[in-house]
Amino acid sequence: MKVDVLSFDNKKAGSIDLDDAVFGLEPRRDILHRMVVYQLAKRQQGTHKAKPRNEVKATSKKMHRQKGTGGARHGNKAAPQFRGGGVAHPPRPRSHAIGLPKKVRRLALKHALSAKQAAKELIVVDQALLDEAKTKALIEAFGKLGLSNALIVDAEVDEKFRLAARNIPDVDVLPVVGANVYDILRREKLVLTKAAVEGLEARLK
Repeated sequence: MKVDVLSFDNKKAGSIDLDDAVFGLEPRRDILHRMVVYQLAKRQQGTHKAKPRNEVKATSKKMHRQKGTGGARHGNKAAPQFRGGGVAHPPRPRSHAIGLPKKVRRLALKHALSAKQAAKELIVVDQALLDEAKTKALIEAFGKLGLSNALIVDAEVDEKFRLAARNIPDVDVLPVVGANVYDILRREKLVLTKAAVEGLEARLK
């Protein structure tokens, strides 16, 4: 399919053909959902931990005599029912990652790109460059394109552009190798440079 290429001044700068195998699929919610769950589970640190009773430093001496006190027959201060004791079945450090085939992950990225194109939330620009790292200038450029919540993807992110964009809320900048389903879906608009389109098509073929 053919789409217009814009400049950051919101002027037409040509056109480009998008590969239907990457940008023209019928979006499937189930595949997108599986991929988002996979990404969010994988990025959890999994460093949560509490001490079980065998790791708590406490006396193991019998607390009082067996009979005659009117209390239960306790034999260890580290038992879970006591203040400062261990935790019964505590969380342990572990990986939360789940498995997802590589083919499904690649397909999910295609469906995410196709979903943005189908919803008319995909904008292709000629390049993402700035003469100087000025956030004010970039905000003005985004205003001309009507961007307030967007993900910008370039083949290689320009350092001045990245510095200018990092202070703008709800705006992310990623290289082609870092483009992923979760970041694409969480932003309202997806802005790709011509080089990013070629990079994504080469990556997903």
